[in-house]
Amino acid sequence: MTERIWLTSYPPGVPADIDTASYGSLVDLMEESFRQHATSVAYSFMGQDISYAQADAHSLAFAAYLQSLGLARGDRVAVMMPNVPQYPVAVAGILRAGLVLVNVSPLYTPRELEHQLKDSGARAIVIIENFASTLEKCLSATPVKHVVLCAMGDQLGTIKGALVNYLVRNVKKIVPPFNLPTAVRFNQALARGARLAFAKPVIRADDVAVLQYTGGTTGISKGAVLLHRNVLANVLQCEAWYAPAMAKVPADQQPTSVCALPLYHIFAFTVGMMLTMRTGGKLVLIPNPRDIAAVLKELSKHRIHVLPAVNTLFNALARHPDFHTVNWSQLKVAVGGGTAVQSAVAKLWFDETGCPICEGYGLSETSPSATCNPVTATDYTGSIGLPLPSTYLRLLDDEGNQAAPGEPGEIAIKGPQVMAGYWQRPDETAKSMTPDGYFKTGDIGVVDARGFFKIVDRKKDMILVSGFNVFPTELEDVVGQMPGVLECACVGMADAKSGEAVKLVLVRKDPLLTESDVRAYCKENLTGYKQPRVVEFRSELPKTPVGKVLRRELRDK
Repeated sequence: MTERIWLTSYPPGVPADIDTASYGSLVDLMEESFRQHATSVAYSFMGQDISYAQADAHSLAFAAYLQSLGLARGDRVAVMMPNVPQYPVAVAGILRAGLVLVNVSPLYTPRELEHQLKDSGARAIVIIENFASTLEKCLSATPVKHVVLCAMGDQLGTIKGALVNYLVRNVKKIVPPFNLPTAVRFNQALARGARLAFAKPVIRADDVAVLQYTGGTTGISKGAVLLHRNVLANVLQCEAWYAPAMAKVPADQQPTSVCALPLYHIFAFTVGMMLTMRTGGKLVLIPNPRDIAAVLKELSKHRIHVLPAVNTLFNALARHPDFHTVNWSQLKVAVGGGTAVQSAVAKLWFDETGCPICEGYGLSETSPSATCNPVTATDYTGSIGLPLPSTYLRLLDDEGNQAAPGEPGEIAIKGPQVMAGYWQRPDETAKSMTPDGYFKTGDIGVVDARGFFKIVDRKKDMILVSGFNVFPTELEDVVGQMPGVLECACVGMADAKSGEAVKLVLVRKDPLLTESDVRAYCKENLTGYKQPRVVEFRSELPKTPVGKVLRRELRDK
């Protein structure tokens, strides 16, 4: 599908291709923003604003400190924190020193953390003290030699910072005891680095910028190797895609984005942190997106233009009683990613805000954005949209050939945002790439005549009922629209008669909702073989930190 049929569906003004050579590296992009927007707010966190000039000075000091440890160009440095200002400062420092960032989930167990630190060969880690006890349990088994320890209040000033740290440690008691005697505190590292000379390295577009570990939901966690040019391309692709909506931000307003998704996740990293920096915007950092009341309280202090989120977060925000304490009138772009946006949630969000959720699609391996619905659309499409500028998509059959027209196939992606491969896993890289450079996603999709792609599901999640293919996403979307259902998921279960049968797991919105109600609704809306054999009610669905439902756990249990 090299003819790019989707280009005719592009909004006016969105280019077919982007200029990937406009920056030599992510460092060039960041340093340009530090210069051009020095007096503007870069990050807002718990009522404290941090300017681009401050972020510049702090990240340069941190880069000098890292160099003083003897870390050499290309060495890996892990970062394990929630959305606090130290995160973007540390990232900028790591990249400016010519080092490689390893994004780490703060919710890892010691076993998972040990695997990632060993696999990446990280020589240093920047970690918030809340998770230091996890590091302590595995540190001796890893190659890490240097630990920089952050606290929640590090960037909030002396008095407020001390108060926040006291509350976190002694009132909320969310810092378990730990013993890391050689660790250096983040503010100490900045102070030391500020007194040191910084030797600016030569950084090229083909240098590794980030090792982004996949969630491991399809096997052992692997590091996607993202080069500077991969992430840069995706920043510029997303900027071009959002431009028709962002052009409506008044000239006297600083573009403001919400970072409620965790920065260690590639969606927030690229679309939140890096794109906001490229546009000279303000990034509102939300450390705990699960506390919806606190999220809305913070957002009520800002004029919001961009909100990247996942289906579960959009749903939780829109249904919260405090939702309208936030002024949503300036919201221009609401991007849904990470998992399918359900039609009931999209309708609710549009009804409440007047801003449509533009569902997109991508993976860690694609930096991450590969497709997105036009930001000019207002109707829910149920699709993942169109390939972004400079991006090509194909649908492949089981033999790796292009699927017949109208037939579903495995989505394969080619573009400047596609990773260089998996870290130290040439076998896995070879399995995931076609000879002509397409990345095979493992997702099954279809495409219509206008070039809009739709995911019908992952290969492994498909349920085979008496020879009929059942795609969980379809069932979840249908049942998710039922009054009384808050959220739902479905998986396959072994069945002696039909090979597999459908198991439906629901969370009630209406406590009076019964199994017979659900079955009657399914009978009315789904053909026989798609109807659930088992209906189970739960208080919540198991999810990843980013909000994806863990179907595997539902199967296992």
